[in-house]
Amino acid sequence: MNELKIGEHIIQLGETRKVNLPVAKLYTDADVNLPVYIIRGKKIGPTIFISAAVHGDELNGIEIIRRLINLKGFKVSIGTIIAVPMVNVYGVVNQSRYMPDRRDLNRSFPGSSKGSLAGRVANIFLKEIVAQCDYGIDLHTGAINRSNLPQIRAQLSDPHTLELAQAFGVPVVLNSDIIEGSLRDAAVATGTKVLLYEGGEALRFDEFSIRAGIKGILNVLRHLGMISKKQKMRVKQTPFIANNSNWVRASSSGIVTHHYQLGDQVKKAQILATIGGPYGETLGEVIATKSGVIIGKQNIPLVQEGEAMYHIAYFSEDDEHIADHIETIEEQLINDLSINEEIS
Repeated sequence: MNELKIGEHIIQLGETRKVNLPVAKLYTDADVNLPVYIIRGKKIGPTIFISAAVHGDELNGIEIIRRLINLKGFKVSIGTIIAVPMVNVYGVVNQSRYMPDRRDLNRSFPGSSKGSLAGRVANIFLKEIVAQCDYGIDLHTGAINRSNLPQIRAQLSDPHTLELAQAFGVPVVLNSDIIEGSLRDAAVATGTKVLLYEGGEALRFDEFSIRAGIKGILNVLRHLGMISKKQKMRVKQTPFIANNSNWVRASSSGIVTHHYQLGDQVKKAQILATIGGPYGETLGEVIATKSGVIIGKQNIPLVQEGEAMYHIAYFSEDDEHIADHIETIEEQLINDLSINEEIS
């Protein structure tokens, strides 16, 4: 498209703009706007949105977008990037996952212009941003007191989506069913292919997850031909693809001693954690039900019986070196991207 229109704003090829997309008003009659940053190359090409803080307490994505657009030498030569660092502005201000009406924005799509507050925000974001894009990268973290290993979740039955997920370059790609009412669910109807990036913990900056997110986005943009490729590219490690995953839950209530961490490979029947009482007695053990890799973990050292503790991804590959492979990719991500990287 030669001309891109977002709200009342028209952005031409070769133009970079910051616009505020009106969403609603507060009690004080003050406007609440969706901040949108648009970078357009001089040539027509793919249009991709990069969104963060659909859940208002998931802050890593805000920092990923902030650093991305400020990278020295970052230039889009072909196509358009639409970056939305705070989709749930209300949640960010209140450090809350939810909208003020206590609805989960990522279960409110496609929304309605006459619906609830969450539905109205979802509807505006879908119509003004998502529907105009060929691709999207939606940035998330784990919940409060839960950390996620950097990972991509996507519907891998679509070959093009699988190709983009692998190009992102994080250690694990998880085949994830689309949840009704989610952003990815609504994007299907618009023909927009979306990757969901998970990394880190809510209300915290996790440096490794931030760097992995920036690097992954740059990898996707290069793959789509939107930014120039580096003359010397490190040989990429192919991520492992997990077809399913499951949470292992606490067998009793008590104080936790963890034996395994994010990225560790575990075997069926291994003891992942010991749960003890205040006098040092052992009350229970958390046992792996299948072999896999820990991609999510509860951080707080207190649990209630039945509480989710370890999110384990299961792989079809019978490979003894998955954890070593993940560690290699992690080292590459850390070494390849400094905070002030220059884009060649």
